[in-house]
Amino acid sequence: MDEEALRMGAEIYDPRLYIDPGPRDRRYLTGQDQHRSRSIWNNNPESLIPIAHRGTCRLPRWHDRLQPYIERTGLHMLRHFTRLDIDNDLLTAMAERWRPELHTFHFPEGEMTITLKDVAILIGLPFTGDAIIDSSKKPDDGWGPLILERLGFNMPTTTPVDGHGHPPLNAGQVSVPWLVDHIQMEVNIGPDTPEDQVERYARVYLIGLVGGFLFPDKSNRWIQGMWLNMLLGDWDEIGRKSWGSAVLAGIYRELCTCSRLGAKQAGGAMFILQLWAWEHLPFLAPRDPREFWLPDDELRFVANPPYGFK
Repeated sequence: MDEEALRMGAEIYDPRLYIDPGPRDRRYLTGQDQHRSRSIWNNNPESLIPIAHRGTCRLPRWHDRLQPYIERTGLHMLRHFTRLDIDNDLLTAMAERWRPELHTFHFPEGEMTITLKDVAILIGLPFTGDAIIDSSKKPDDGWGPLILERLGFNMPTTTPVDGHGHPPLNAGQVSVPWLVDHIQMEVNIGPDTPEDQVERYARVYLIGLVGGFLFPDKSNRWIQGMWLNMLLGDWDEIGRKSWGSAVLAGIYRELCTCSRLGAKQAGGAMFILQLWAWEHLPFLAPRDPREFWLPDDELRFVANPPYGFK
């Protein structure tokens, strides 16, 4: 073989001309075989289906008398984001670039990740205090008596309510929509409403914030019973928790799940990821962010909103 043929062969197999999907070094990115990007590279039609997030949860109607209670928990800023719609295509694109091994997004320019500082600045969640851990134990008689004592609801455990044959109190889970509907039927909150009823109403609102926005499951209907001991307890104790840390861990967990082959639905506080992407990757942000804010007159003019709302 002459030198000209060897030169042409070298050009054909020049590694600079070969598209390598990577990773070239698998010592650190060990999960590529189960990563969503592999399915895309192999032209799997299922990889074109966006990951679905159920979006925002319906909350009880807001009233200013709730403000003192919710402020004591440190979660009052969260109210400004309860009308944000989720961009599932953006969520899917971010999941495709998430590496569970390193908890970072991999872009052509390098790596990035969402941090505790981002969570604190964007939505104003407290990030100092006690860690949130599942230290509660289900009562021997179940969660029903605790809910009856603190909220005044005798929740059915056999009557289906959600179209899937599940009662509102089912296997350690509580239906948030059921609580919202019943508190609004029983308590017409206003200036003359007794304070004990206002507090009950605020409890349900808080359960909706935690179960429907910070830690929603994939159906965005249920809150785990483990939260009830905390959310139905002392208001100031709730405010001493590091909510930002727990929410960030939840976002990481959901991204790790969504980055794997076959993932079709997402839970968690993905609205925070969406705000983060708009802020740090501005070319992804809509020209008019208001198109993602569902109409809500009470939030149109707010004083001192968190950074992510501006």
